[in-house]
Amino acid sequence: MTKYFRINILLFIGLLLSSPSVVWALASESKGEISGYFFGDYYYVLKSHDDKLEERNGFQYRRVYFTYEKDLSAELSMRFRLEMNGKTFATTRQTASKLEPYLKHGYLKWKPSKWRTSVHFLLSGAPTWRTVEQVWGYRSVAKTILDLHKMGSSADFGVGLQGDIDVSKRISYHLMIANGTGTRAEIDKNKKIYFALAAKPVAGVTLEGYVDLENAVDRGKWSTVQGFLGYQRERFRFGIQLANQTRQQADAEDLNILASSVFGAVQLLEKKMWVFARFDRLFDPNPNAETIPYIPFDNTTRSNMILVGLDWTPTEAVHIIPNLVFVFYDKPDNIDKPSETIMPRLTVFFPF
Repeated sequence: MTKYFRINILLFIGLLLSSPSVVWALASESKGEISGYFFGDYYYVLKSHDDKLEERNGFQYRRVYFTYEKDLSAELSMRFRLEMNGKTFATTRQTASKLEPYLKHGYLKWKPSKWRTSVHFLLSGAPTWRTVEQVWGYRSVAKTILDLHKMGSSADFGVGLQGDIDVSKRISYHLMIANGTGTRAEIDKNKKIYFALAAKPVAGVTLEGYVDLENAVDRGKWSTVQGFLGYQRERFRFGIQLANQTRQQADAEDLNILASSVFGAVQLLEKKMWVFARFDRLFDPNPNAETIPYIPFDNTTRSNMILVGLDWTPTEAVHIIPNLVFVFYDKPDNIDKPSETIMPRLTVFFPF
């Protein structure tokens, strides 16, 4: 591929993304579907373990999705999804990142009419927290605990099988064999295996067990096990999650990180209003905690996070969500206990 051909391709993609009328015409002509969403906040850091972040405030987009999906035949379909996000706590104009798009999903989905299984090829969603995130329902407010603490990936390059074991669709599974590098390119000869098995024994109840195994050249052997119980009704939902990650690291001491999360949401008398709350606990320090965007964490000790908020939908397409993040810590050995983080936010979420 020549330099000028690559430039022309990039210009063509840029033209599509910058011209909504062209994109909509393309989708209409080919009978595809375009969707996506925006969410972001106004945040104010009242208090933090990092003194430099105190009184930091600002407006931000935390994520933008643009998705195009199309049925290619009766059994074959495709998805193209771009994601854009940026880090919150930059310190200079030069380190403040722009909202630059990258490929989040790009796959072919094959679902034979006589099968209860679909096959996903190339870059598709992983099962790590897919079910948990669906029950939580407020990705616009915060990632689920494994996602937040960088203990897995939501998408990966590989092959995935997803379907129902029984005709009544009470038992489902998701198996994936992939690179293990998320949306980035492969770095070694090894692969990561993901597997989730879910059951719905009665209406509204979901039980899921999950495991993944990885042996990466840059960080050693990692494995994760997780159990989840969720309950959903029209005006109420609840979830409890317990996960453990073991890291046999190539160039560092082995680690074991135990994490739990409990959350719930209730619809109030007004149909346009929900209230939600969540409590996360890490029973072991997370060495990557300082790299978490949007919510400042300390990496020296066990952490706890309380998240509460109100979801108001003045129209079906807009969610206005005032919420409060409160992070506090156990006292570590031989050093001072980190200060807590208190951060009120006004989050806005609007899909299209």
